[in-house]
Amino acid sequence: MKSVLIAAGVGLIISILLTPVAIRLFRRNGLGQEIRDDGPESHLSKQGTPTMGGTVIVGATLGGYLIAHLFLREGFTASGLLLMFLMVGMGTVGFLDDYLKIRHRRSLGLNKTAKLVGQLIVGLTFAILAIQFPSNGVTPASTTISYVRDIAPLALGSVAFVILAYLFIAGFSNAVNLTDGLDGLAAGSAAMVFASYVVISFWLFSHDCTRKLIDGCYEVRDPLDVTLVAAAAMGACLGFLWWNTSPARIFMGDTGSLALGGLLPGIAILTRTELLLVVLGGLFVAVTLSVVIQVAFFRATRRRVFRMAPLHHHFELAGWTENTVIVRFWLVTGMAVAFGLGLFYADWLKFAGL
Repeated sequence: MKSVLIAAGVGLIISILLTPVAIRLFRRNGLGQEIRDDGPESHLSKQGTPTMGGTVIVGATLGGYLIAHLFLREGFTASGLLLMFLMVGMGTVGFLDDYLKIRHRRSLGLNKTAKLVGQLIVGLTFAILAIQFPSNGVTPASTTISYVRDIAPLALGSVAFVILAYLFIAGFSNAVNLTDGLDGLAAGSAAMVFASYVVISFWLFSHDCTRKLIDGCYEVRDPLDVTLVAAAAMGACLGFLWWNTSPARIFMGDTGSLALGGLLPGIAILTRTELLLVVLGGLFVAVTLSVVIQVAFFRATRRRVFRMAPLHHHFELAGWTENTVIVRFWLVTGMAVAFGLGLFYADWLKFAGL
C-alpha cells in the first residue's frame, strides 16, 4: 500500500511543481493555444494561454511510477511497461498535433488521417503486445470481452481482439479530447476515474487467484503494477488541475487529452473491466455521443439537437457559467464513478457467495 501512496504522491508533487515551470517556459517561447473561431465567444479571451501541459502530466505519471518501483525494489512488469508505452505513444501523437497548431497559428493541427494513423500504430502495437508475455498462464490482456471479469460467451480470436482493442483505445482517447474544452473539466474528471481504478486494481491485487485461490478471485496479470500506474496518473492530474482550473493558466492540449484518453482504456483492458469503463467514464461517453448525435441529425435533417457540440458548450450557450458547467459535470463524473464501483463490488459479492 505504501508504494501506491508513493506513486500518487510523487505524481502529484512533480506535476504541481513543474507545471508553473512549464507555464513560464511555454509562454516565453510563444507556445499558446489557438481558439476555434466557431466556439463560444467567452473562450476568445483564452487565446494565447500556454498549451501542451500534457507533457507535465505524462512526465509526472512516469516519475511517480518509476520512483514507486524504486521503493518496491521489484522489477518492472509487462503490464506496467505496456501502459507507459500506450500513454507516451498517444501523448506523442497529441504533441505533434499541438505543435502544428502553434506553428501554423490555427486551431487545427494534424489532419484526421495523420492523427488516425498515429493512433492506429500505437493502439495496434499495444493490443498485439498485450496478449503476449504470459505469466502463470495469464497474459496482460485477455481476448475475451470483459465487464468486471471476462464474459465467457464473448470470447474473441486474437485478430478480433486486436481490432476491438484499437477501436476502444481510439474511441476513448478522442472522447477525452472532446471533453477537454473547459478549464479543468477533463483533468478533474480523469482524476476521479483513475482514482476508481486505484481502488479496483488494488482490490484485484488483494484477491488475485495466483496469490490465493478463493471464491471470487481474479485472474489478472500484474494488478499491483497497474495500481501504481493509476495512482501516479491520478496524482499527476490533480497536480496539473491546481494550475488548470478556471481561470486556467495552462491547457493540457491534445498531448494530455490523448495520453490520458489512451491510458484509461489501457487500464480497463488489463484489469478486465472494459465495459465497466463505459460506466466509470460516463461523462466522456456522453460528451462523445452528443457530437455523434449532433452530426448525424444535422446531416439527416439540416437541424441541430444541441445549441453546440460537444455537450458542455451547449450548456454554456444555454446561459450556464463556465464554472457551473465544470462543477456539475464533475458531479456527474463522481456519481458515475460511485455507481461503477458499486457495480464492481456487487459482482464480487455475487462470485464470493456473500
